[in-house]
Amino acid sequence: MSKPSILAMILAGSRVGELGVLTHYRPKSAVPFGGFARVIDFPLSNLLHSGIERIAILSQYRSYSLINHIGTGEAWDMIGRNRGISILPPFQDYDSPHWYRGSADAVYQNLDFIKYHDPSNLLVLSGDHIYQMDYRQMVQYHNDQKADLTAAFIQVPQTSASRFGVAEIADDSSEGGRILTYEEKPVQPKSNWASLTVYCFRPEVLYDVLRENQQNESYEFGRDIIPLMMKQKYNVHGFKFDGYWGYTRTVDEYWQTSMDLLGPEPKIDMETWGVRTNLAHRNIAGRQPLKVGTCGSLGNSMAYNGCIIEGTVRNSILFPGVRVEKGAEVVDSVLFFDNVVQEGAKLCRVVSDVNTTFGTNVQIGVPGRGEPGNVSVIGWNNKVPAGTTIGSGCTVAPRIEEYRWPEKALNDGEELK
Repeated sequence: MSKPSILAMILAGSRVGELGVLTHYRPKSAVPFGGFARVIDFPLSNLLHSGIERIAILSQYRSYSLINHIGTGEAWDMIGRNRGISILPPFQDYDSPHWYRGSADAVYQNLDFIKYHDPSNLLVLSGDHIYQMDYRQMVQYHNDQKADLTAAFIQVPQTSASRFGVAEIADDSSEGGRILTYEEKPVQPKSNWASLTVYCFRPEVLYDVLRENQQNESYEFGRDIIPLMMKQKYNVHGFKFDGYWGYTRTVDEYWQTSMDLLGPEPKIDMETWGVRTNLAHRNIAGRQPLKVGTCGSLGNSMAYNGCIIEGTVRNSILFPGVRVEKGAEVVDSVLFFDNVVQEGAKLCRVVSDVNTTFGTNVQIGVPGRGEPGNVSVIGWNNKVPAGTTIGSGCTVAPRIEEYRWPEKALNDGEELK
């Protein structure tokens, strides 16, 4: 078996403040998604199906849930000669007294790992996007162009382009072209080609650029490395991606991307995409089959092992172990592992973290007049007292003690910390 020519490094260790309580105790890449998986399962599954079998995961923020989920890498068939997953946490030594100071610095601090494997191509991927991609097509384009860096881009609405790194790409071919200009989150974007944070580098070039970047005060691939390489006239190309790309940086985006799993023709088809996950994590495989009782109703929804549905569930995603009791309603919601919705409770546009119980007759986000409101987020290990009313767009921190809950209601947009 020949030594792998491609090494992939997944940037998976950061927390995103816009996801609020969902990332209090886990990095964004470990946030549950799709009823049984985690966000990082998408790039990992892409790598598996692309035949790229030597992977490093750079993790820094509250790594335990991510490490526990990855396990040995067996779930993605990453055990064997010349293949495997290595988790690379930050470290301190006499040369590097810092933890990871940014995405580029995280890779720089692990140059010895890269040089040990001596790849012909180095892939650097974000671990927190929802998409299906065969990376071999991008690597082939990169090698055909003899590029020093190839970055993947997707077209987004012009009105939202300022949120991303944006490039003007020459029309060299339908696959991609030379990057003419690049700006990180510009106020007035010149283009609507947005970065996917998927990069293919010629390793020896990256070594030099990362060392030079160490003299600066910012250490990010988009903000620093791409502009530096363009300034120094390296051969930098953009690869045009035209598939689905789910951006889950905010609660509303996470909710909308989750809703894209539903409907007669879902935008995300996890079975067709071949998404793998660790079924031993949280004992997914060992739970009893889904049970829908005689009074239960499950419409346009996804529910998995260990769920018991005695009430009404519509347009929702239920992770393993969720229980919806008689007379309860769950609509347009995402409930993580082992939530309990007791009799008479009504949830609308709720994202609830693991191990939360909603007491009898609780109401969250239930619209009065007009359309449903913003998404409410409930942190893990909560017990919402019976009869509590919570408006739309509310946030509840994890593990709120019983005495701290309001006597009657939490109004629209309020937070309980």
